[in-house]
Amino acid sequence: MKKTTYILLLVLSGALAQAQLLPTYGGERAGLSALSFLKNDMSPRSQALGGASTALSGDAYAIYHNPAGMTNLDATAISLSHYFIGGGINQSWLSGIFPIDDASSIGASFNMLNSGALEERTEFQPNGTGRIFYANNASVGISYARQLSSQFEIGVTLKYIFEQLADYYNHTAAVDVGFLYQTDWKELQFSVLVRNFGGNSSLSGTYIASGFNRLQSGNLEDNTLPNVFSLGVSMVPYEEDRHRILTAIQLNHPNDNAENYRLGIEYEYMRILAVRAGYKINVTGQSWPTFGMGVRYPMGGHPVYFDYSINPTNHLGFQQNIGIRIELNKDLRE
Repeated sequence: MKKTTYILLLVLSGALAQAQLLPTYGGERAGLSALSFLKNDMSPRSQALGGASTALSGDAYAIYHNPAGMTNLDATAISLSHYFIGGGINQSWLSGIFPIDDASSIGASFNMLNSGALEERTEFQPNGTGRIFYANNASVGISYARQLSSQFEIGVTLKYIFEQLADYYNHTAAVDVGFLYQTDWKELQFSVLVRNFGGNSSLSGTYIASGFNRLQSGNLEDNTLPNVFSLGVSMVPYEEDRHRILTAIQLNHPNDNAENYRLGIEYEYMRILAVRAGYKINVTGQSWPTFGMGVRYPMGGHPVYFDYSINPTNHLGFQQNIGIRIELNKDLRE
């Protein structure tokens, strides 16, 4: 087992060191993809760890972390979170994971961003025309995960995506595909995840700006989805009695920005209190570490987790994410 682990570590280290073998487009590609709300981290635990979450064991947010991790759950799990992005823009997440048998699980998720009311402004009326419009983005996903062996798992999420900007609309689809390999040495795990893989899409519709004798209609320019290829590793280097430390590292290769690394660490006390921190390397606008905490409380015999994270940014202030996850199973009450 150790020999296999060392080989996998060597392969992954080579992949991280030779990441330039992948296309090395940099930050100049920022903003070239549409539907960027799909990249926002909707798991408070993951956000507190700097986004280094694809190799974590599955929890109620597994559909977002890595759908392969859904097979780690022995009970029905529900997650709900709310992300305060800033400027009146908020994003909400809801998911449910349901084990089918000992080797497979299904899940469903809903992810929605709302801009709130926006006031229309034009070249000749920069203070506003008095007309209000909205920008909304939503994604509905169906997931399936299966344990192919005692150590290897695979998961897939199919997503329908909807976008609205004033009177313009966009409908498209994407898929997430994740793999998780678990070892029996210090809970060492390896992951591969491709997120938001799909074709190009564009807005279409008709919009007439107030005070103008000009009609804007038809399809706009096509844009790619914000797909991301990730490699991750996690392990528990220390665990004794009431104390447990988890570490994680992840390489992200997005199609619309530069490659970046995510580092995370979590300290857990008696499975009741968790304190987390993370750092993002080579991510523009993210010069500060991320922080967060979690509390576990048995409610009606079922474990309930309250999670909170803070993401300090250079230009958008302190973004906050708060969430709750519940594991329901009468046969597994704690």
